[in-house]
Amino acid sequence: MPANEIHINKKGEIHDHGGTLLGYISKDNIVKDAKGNKVYFIDRDGNVIDAKGNKLGKSAKNGFYFNNEGQQVLKVKDKDAEECEILDPDGHNLGTTHKNYKLHACAAHCLFLKKQANPHPVH
Repeated sequence: MPANEIHINKKGEIHDHGGTLLGYISKDNIVKDAKGNKVYFIDRDGNVIDAKGNKLGKSAKNGFYFNNEGQQVLKVKDKDAEECEILDPDGHNLGTTHKNYKLHACAAHCLFLKKQANPHPVH
């Protein structure tokens, strides 16, 4: 399994490739990190908004995720009755998500992997 995969289970827990809990999707549809800090939420129009109110991209109902420039970043594809694969634009598998969390799959993948790659981002 590639080291850049994440997995979202049916409880809404977000794990990395090694099984470490990165965060979770709360009952009120807010994504929080493993310490309970708000990371982002998706508004009713599909906009992904971070904890500071910045728009990060857009998550479409079909499971596609677009950056603020409108470029497709990731998408999801049904794998079986419960799971979907998270794919990059070239079709490479980047992880899985429970079908209930299709909208979150790509945003969560981008945010948590970016955070791991650059734990102290400069804004």
